[in-house]
Amino acid sequence: MGDDITIKTPNKRFEEIKRIDENRIEYWEARELMPLLEYDKWENFEKVVVKAIEACVNSGQDVIGHFPEVKKMVKLGSGSERQVKDYKLSRYACYLIAQNGDSTKRAIALAQTYFAIQTRRQEISQELEEGEKRLFVRDEVKVHNKKLFATARAAGVNNFGRFNNAGYEGLYGMRKSQIQKKKKIGKDDVLDRAGATELAANLFRITQTDEKIRNEKIKGDYRASNTHFEVGRRVRQTIREIRGTMPESLRPEPHIKELQRKQKSLKASSIKNIK
Repeated sequence: MGDDITIKTPNKRFEEIKRIDENRIEYWEARELMPLLEYDKWENFEKVVVKAIEACVNSGQDVIGHFPEVKKMVKLGSGSERQVKDYKLSRYACYLIAQNGDSTKRAIALAQTYFAIQTRRQEISQELEEGEKRLFVRDEVKVHNKKLFATARAAGVNNFGRFNNAGYEGLYGMRKSQIQKKKKIGKDDVLDRAGATELAANLFRITQTDEKIRNEKIKGDYRASNTHFEVGRRVRQTIREIRGTMPESLRPEPHIKELQRKQKSLKASSIKNIK
């Protein structure tokens, strides 16, 4: 290829041939990617694709998800059409192809850089998305827990330790200290080490208990604590009925403060290094 290939030019060309399927998932067609990587013959390029598939297998990734084989029609010189084999490539698949291509080709070197950066950008985006989901639900739990405790106080609850444990016993089948021991999280708050799924179950327990105490005008330590236990128990029963994982069996996540620090670092990294 000519000297017009710069860092910006191939980036634009790789993006120009990117396609979006009916599920809004991006992909590249191998036969369209081939000339951008300076391969003239499909037979030679498919050898690189096969090496990339082997690398995908060795890395424990889903080959069918990254390299689904497809058929397409191409026009011949006579004007007729013929069916040929092609591959629907994910961004990660393109990265592996670039890594297994002829490194003496300048286009391959540029593609390696481009898809490495883009793959890392996607990884960071996914990490940020998952982390932000957990942070959001944790904040919601804090807000509604304060509201529940205010409702409980107005209902005459004095023993908040017992009231809090009643909710845990209903949802987890054990007290807070027993959950901490089972999950091996020391003295960390159970909710500060919970993932988004576990937090969501607790959020439902908290909001429904608050609503039930207020709507039914429940009064007194015993009745309020019993209500908290009963709501937690019903949430637990729902999880069992849909064959979900019981909250005490969900693995603990890093402390929420560690996640907050990591999110800041990831955001700073994405701004500094991936533009």
